[in-house]
Amino acid sequence: MKTVTSSNGASRTAQVKAVDSICPYCGVGCALTYYVDPAQNRILYVEGRKGAPNDGRLCVKGRYGFDYATHAQRLTKPLIRKTESYPKGPLSAENQEGASGPRKPGGLVDYGQVLPHFREASWEEALDLAAGGLKEIRDTHGSDFLAGFGSAKGSNEEAYLFQKLVRAAFGTNNVDHCTRLCHASSVAALMEGIGSAAVTNVVRDIENSDVALITGTNTTENHPVAATFMKDAARKGTKLIVINSRRPELADFAEVYLQIKGSSDVPLYNAFMNVMIAEGLVDEEFIAKRSEGYEELKKVVAEYTPQVAARYCGVPAEEIVRAARLFGGAKAAMIFWGMGISQHTHGTDNARSLISLALISGNVGRPGTGLHPLRGQNNVQGASDAGLIPMVYPDYQSVEDPEIQKKFEEYWGVKLSPTKGLTVTEIVHGALEGTIKGMYIMGENPFISDPDTNKVRKSLAALDFLVVQDIFLTETAEFADVILPASSALEKIGTYTNTDRRVQIGRPALEMPGESRQDWELICEISTRMGYPMHYGSPSEVFDELARCAPSYSTLNYEHLGAFGKWYPCPDPVNSEGEQIVFGDSFPSGKGKLVPVHVSDPDELPNDDYPFVLNTGRLLEHWHTGVMTRRSAVLDAIAPDAFVEIHPQDAEQWNVRDGGYVRVTSRRGEIMLKARVGERSSPGSVFIPMHFREAAANVLTNPAVDPLGKIPEYKYCAVRVTPVDGQDGATAD
Repeated sequence: MKTVTSSNGASRTAQVKAVDSICPYCGVGCALTYYVDPAQNRILYVEGRKGAPNDGRLCVKGRYGFDYATHAQRLTKPLIRKTESYPKGPLSAENQEGASGPRKPGGLVDYGQVLPHFREASWEEALDLAAGGLKEIRDTHGSDFLAGFGSAKGSNEEAYLFQKLVRAAFGTNNVDHCTRLCHASSVAALMEGIGSAAVTNVVRDIENSDVALITGTNTTENHPVAATFMKDAARKGTKLIVINSRRPELADFAEVYLQIKGSSDVPLYNAFMNVMIAEGLVDEEFIAKRSEGYEELKKVVAEYTPQVAARYCGVPAEEIVRAARLFGGAKAAMIFWGMGISQHTHGTDNARSLISLALISGNVGRPGTGLHPLRGQNNVQGASDAGLIPMVYPDYQSVEDPEIQKKFEEYWGVKLSPTKGLTVTEIVHGALEGTIKGMYIMGENPFISDPDTNKVRKSLAALDFLVVQDIFLTETAEFADVILPASSALEKIGTYTNTDRRVQIGRPALEMPGESRQDWELICEISTRMGYPMHYGSPSEVFDELARCAPSYSTLNYEHLGAFGKWYPCPDPVNSEGEQIVFGDSFPSGKGKLVPVHVSDPDELPNDDYPFVLNTGRLLEHWHTGVMTRRSAVLDAIAPDAFVEIHPQDAEQWNVRDGGYVRVTSRRGEIMLKARVGERSSPGSVFIPMHFREAAANVLTNPAVDPLGKIPEYKYCAVRVTPVDGQDGATAD
């Protein structure tokens, strides 16, 4: 029993229940304990769990960002669009057109204001309409006119069922999720280079590294607990090489910090390899035994001397040499990267360069070494493993391989499409062109998360039929024909796979509100009503089925996972936690493939009309499209407003005042928001966080994609910044 204080300040004695679970935010997947007042169905406070890989550490989101689950705007009953007289999409004319101005409170959807679009319905009516609308499109136009977006915030079981629904009930491989928007290019390069898309070592093994290269990631804000272990390692002697176009906090702990120009990664890492080869700082034995393509790589990187790279990168050649020697001279070096590497039209080339850097230095398969693309959302690794990708079944097995297709047809008892499906951006384009007519979107918010918001608005509005399954009336849900109220991570049991390949169980701390239902049950209901019955007794049964058709998970089950989960592969789950370090002897592809790459320009360059380079990203306090964190009282209070960050030199030249409003314009749209003058962004570049509906960064971003990863270029587009008078949008003289 504990004394607790209610919202009105009154104290009372309550029975407090402790629930061990995992954080619902980033890919670090911290183990935590919720302390719950069951009588009030609310979480009182949160603590990190000692003995877990996160060592009891939590960031501000994990510690305080839990009250979104009991927010008054939770969806509690199914909703059906009332009439075609209401246009699809947000009611606000500003948001309908994708442009916006500074408004409070936060631009969040007011349930009462938007409800006129919809009427409440029974579950039977809503599920029949949802399944019937999708089935009608399938039967009338064909399977490939349907598509689904699954969620990296959901469990492995939900991801597995969702991709199975799309493939077996819809009859198409048009299924994708947010990995397309964060690490698709990394996955493409890793599959090509070593035959595996997962990390080769865990974050905490940085303590065994002599050197760690941390590039294109603002780890302290995007993966804060992981960053604490990086800082600890630096204090104990690991030398950090931090490389970013926008200065991260980790630069304060770096032996070398290179603030390169945006989109100049390939020449930089080619120059690293140039120096290492010239000075004998490569592992000739590893290269000979475990790689192929070295001679061609040498020819290409020979062109990229430090002096050549310096002209591209904007940093002195001697600093490039210093960093290359530091990395090449390490006995054990790890490479961490984030979306500053992947979110480019040449993101696959960027990742290829890092893979080559690791291979020629022999830094894979040993303690303190490895390749680690830091995963963004809490289950983006697991959702990818479970097959929520258009070109592969679970565990990255190709949909175009006849033998693999036959195997999954036997698993699922239905004929499957042999054609790889469309990606997120291709599906959005298909909706606009009329080749995608119906969609089922679960736990994704593409209206805010996808590039070129005006295009996304038109695409969603063009759909004949849209089903959205979510916990709030998101901006995307406002386009729906049927909305299904779902379960938050705090209300469900399921497994999640973190950035380290650790499979853990999330456990329910709260009761679901109103008539909302479990996501996995809703997927099964839709599938069954479409003519492909799915019947499971529990999520653990779903996990067992996933494990049977995904070799990486084949030894795991709920009983084995225990309190803190297991790393896969895990040959002996009874007596072992699994393998932290993989590929000590060979790669899944046999030899690692060294792929030489040349520098290429971004899709769009600055000019006199659009002189700045826009970089977008996340803040410590918020998460993706703000659906969860902007409904968390503490997090929203700490960081309530959008801003554009601009260097003092540029602010002076363009008459931009710190705290003053500016209009930021690209070739696709414009937004208005406050300016924040500071030196983190370099001259000629600006930064806008992606979380704020009322100043949505993706109104501006370029939908051009990497040709292999099909990932959009979020990190580079041309914009102009214009000061405005007051908040009425008038341009200053």
